[in-house]
Amino acid sequence: MDMNFGALVDESISLELNMASLYLVFHKLFPEDADFWWTLVLEEKNHAALIRSGKDSFMAVDKFPSDLISENLQELKDTNGRIALFLKRCEVDPPSREEAFGLALELERSAGELHFQEFMEKEAGSKIDEIFRQLNKDDKDHEQRIRSYMESNGIRLRTGEDGVLFSG
Repeated sequence: MDMNFGALVDESISLELNMASLYLVFHKLFPEDADFWWTLVLEEKNHAALIRSGKDSFMAVDKFPSDLISENLQELKDTNGRIALFLKRCEVDPPSREEAFGLALELERSAGELHFQEFMEKEAGSKIDEIFRQLNKDDKDHEQRIRSYMESNGIRLRTGEDGVLFSG
């Protein structure tokens, strides 16, 4: 196993688990949206489990679908760091409902999450790719589901003066 690829896989697993932790905080903070956030918590944990099982099952035989994860280790680390900072901030300064949804949208567009989504949407290139897609089933397209939920619940997207939703 290539050490850099192993680090990419591990950081990708961390990203999925960090997203689940963030959505769990939102689940607790916003009872009116609790079911929505809980579904995303479970799906992010499922994504982490899929990547972990792929690592355990396929990396030793060089069959891990490399396009399942981002190739940019630093971007994965940066995103994980941003989530960790935001989680700490939530302990003393909880976000507004709009801020929570805005951050979720921004993170779902991050490299790690986009790679996972794109992998799940493209045509299977191998039997292993198809197995990953079947295991993932409907746990996809979080960005679109967040946008739809916001629209149907009258939640407006707010950004800072610089147009950035979250800066750490």
